[in-house]
Amino acid sequence: MTRTFEFVNPEFFWLLLLLPAVVVWYFLKYKKQTAELKISNIQGFKSNANWLAKFRHLLFVLRLLAITLIIVAMARPRNVDESTKIVKTKGIDIVIAIDVSASMLARDLKPNRLEALKKVAARFINARPNDRIGLVEYAGESYTRTPLTSDKSIVLKSLNQVKYNTIIEGGTAIGMGLATAVNRLKESKAKSKIIILLTDGVNNSGFIDPKIASELASEYKIKVYTIGIGTNGNALSPVAIRPDGSFVYDYAPVEIDVKLLKEIAKTTGGKYFRATSNSKLAEIYDEINKLEKTDIEEFKYKSYDEKYRPLVLLAFGLLLLEAFLRHTFFKSFV
Repeated sequence: MTRTFEFVNPEFFWLLLLLPAVVVWYFLKYKKQTAELKISNIQGFKSNANWLAKFRHLLFVLRLLAITLIIVAMARPRNVDESTKIVKTKGIDIVIAIDVSASMLARDLKPNRLEALKKVAARFINARPNDRIGLVEYAGESYTRTPLTSDKSIVLKSLNQVKYNTIIEGGTAIGMGLATAVNRLKESKAKSKIIILLTDGVNNSGFIDPKIASELASEYKIKVYTIGIGTNGNALSPVAIRPDGSFVYDYAPVEIDVKLLKEIAKTTGGKYFRATSNSKLAEIYDEINKLEKTDIEEFKYKSYDEKYRPLVLLAFGLLLLEAFLRHTFFKSFV
């Protein structure tokens, strides 16, 4: 909720420019109404002025203040309390399918493909506050890491923990990764259902054909955005494992089944992208973010607290006080 102060009719403040003219008029009129007596010497007159005469201008000051308050009241000062309520009208369910095979540790993206992906995906997730998002991991087999949820803290924490491991079977089972993602979305009632499928290789493992998985996605009206990650040519990639478990790196050709990824995207009404650098990967996610917009409605509620009434009452009180003083204490002087 935000609070602001405003004047509805500020044009009335122009009337304040008349006040100096009123002051000049008052003193000119006062001098003309004051009787004059010309004598040669005033030593014979003893000064015994009444103290009330010294405050004779108080009546004019009270009236001037009353006029000022009335002008300010005419400008209608008020406090405005504004609250905003955002209602999600049509949400989008998104599953991000991440290839976690050993080749994702290649260093053509910095520090490697997997870490670059996690950084960009985290920014994408933060940019989708009104959607449900889930995560799927796959290599030689696949599993759901995080089911669809609107709790972004859970998704981000889970994403941060994604890493290469030897628990799941090696290889790249694109069909199984896609099928698992489809399985998470098939019961969804969302307005739009999308999968972001990322891989840096070719389908060489698993028992589900990627084409069958894409047809299944199309049947459930799930759109698939495919991303091939890796530079053109050779990349510094893991080629062997030392006895201590660390990787031996050497340059190896980047092999991405572009034809398959394009076919999956076309079958499901999605789009294929190629990420050859960190900046290109970020641009791809930004483009997907723009393509898939969530419809929301914003309702604004305003509450007005009018402040002119106290000013009018105070001005009325000053005028009453002026009239009272004029006809009582100052009756003999004005």
